[in-house]
Parts: sequence; C-alpha cells; structure tokens
Amino acid sequence: MTKTATTDTLRVPDALLHYEVRGRGPLVVLVAAPMDARSFEPLADLLAADHTVLTTDPRGINRSKVDDPDVDATPELRADDLARLVRHLDVGPAALFGSSGGAVSVLALAQANPELAHTVITHEPPLTGLVPDGEDLLRRTDEMIDTYRSGDAVGAWKEFMAIADIHMPDQVIEHMFGGERDPQDVADERFQYEHMLRPSVRWEPDFDALRSASTRIVVGIGEDSDGELCERTSQALAAGLGIEPTRFPGGHIGFVDDPDRFAVRLREVLG
Repeated sequence: MTKTATTDTLRVPDALLHYEVRGRGPLVVLVAAPMDARSFEPLADLLAADHTVLTTDPRGINRSKVDDPDVDATPELRADDLARLVRHLDVGPAALFGSSGGAVSVLALAQANPELAHTVITHEPPLTGLVPDGEDLLRRTDEMIDTYRSGDAVGAWKEFMAIADIHMPDQVIEHMFGGERDPQDVADERFQYEHMLRPSVRWEPDFDALRSASTRIVVGIGEDSDGELCERTSQALAAGLGIEPTRFPGGHIGFVDDPDRFAVRLREVLG
C-alpha cells in the first residue's frame, strides 16, 4: 500500500466494497475485473498529482467481500457498485478507465448511469459475442469453466490462454498456476471462474443507448495486442459504436507493465 492512499469501505447491496482514494482534482476511476486495486497502484500514484483517483476491488475479489459467495458478479452489479462509489465521493462526474472485465463494468455504467461519467475508456473488453466466431468461443468458455470446476486449474488456464489467443508456453502456465499458491489468490481465481467470467463475456452492449448517451466513450486497445481475442472484440465494439479505437502502450495489461508510458497516454486521451 502506498502512503498517498486513503482506504475505506462502502456498504452496498449484498457486498462491502474496499476502495482507495489518492490525490485531489477531477475524479478518475480505475477499475478492473478480476484484478483488484493493487494492480493500479503505480498508475494511480502518477495520476494523483492532479486528479482524485479512485480504485477498488471488485465485489467478491480480495478485500471486497460479498454476503453470498454463490451469487454471480454481473456487469450490472459491478456497474451499480461503481455508481454508488462515485456518488459517495461526491466529486463527479467522473472519467472511468476500465480494463478487461472492468471495461465491461464501465460500459454497463455508461448505459445505466450516463450522468455519472463524462468519459468512459473501455480498454479491451472481452465481449466475445461481438466477434464472428463468438458462439463457438462462448461454448469453449463454458467448457473451460467446467474444466476449472473439475479441479484442473492449470488445464483451465491453458484453455483460457488458447481462447484469448495469448501464446504462453505450457511450462510457464504450470509454474504460475500449479503447486502451492496464496489462498487469497486461489479464492479470487475461483470467484472469477465460477461467478464473474461467464456474465462478463456474455454481456451484450446496447449500442443505441451508448451512442445516444451524453458520456464520451473511448475504446482502448493495446499496441501489442494485435491478433488477440480482446483486440478483435474491441474492434467490433468500436465499429458498433461508429468510432475509431484508441491505442494505448503495451498489451492487455499495459498499465501494469509500463505505468509511466500508460499515464502519459491516458492523460492525452482524457484531454
């Protein structure tokens, strides 16, 4: 935890959200799913020089506890959580940057509560149903979740990488997800596979609502993501919205790999 962050919790329906606030100025919200607030710490510190920066663990992940761990964390629920956090801070409207599952969350917020967001940057949302082979990929996703539920976490991650078109040697996957692991990481992984992944990839945007909303929407794609599934889903989303995608440094998690370059680009996009 950095010294510049103030941490707190907010009770929302069926969950207690952990959130962190840095800096002062226009509100920027950084959110992922299933990644938690820790992944944004370096980027948040950079932006906090002239912004109020809000980060949070999504419901069911790490420090954000849910009342019922068997209930799915849908994009609609996660968007409502974000809306309640923005209202709670009372310094909006906000600019929201969402990565991966968090990119779906911020899109859902733009549909449901456009008044809370002047800008939504949806960075590589895994909206699998938007691509031509989406039906087959969704079937494979269901099979992958079954693999995980059978107890084969390593096998599920191999299927995950294959579906995502991310090329990673089997031995690397086995090293990352086999053997002894942190219990919280395992709990978060289980919640992702069983209650977060399926509703995220199956979520369908309301293009008419998003195009007509007052919120400015930016579709972000990593410069190094060409050929990956999330690059294809992002291109399809941008086409459906009638806008050109915006490139960001790095790949799917460029904000983790090179937060300095990412902060420069994010500031440019925010204008």
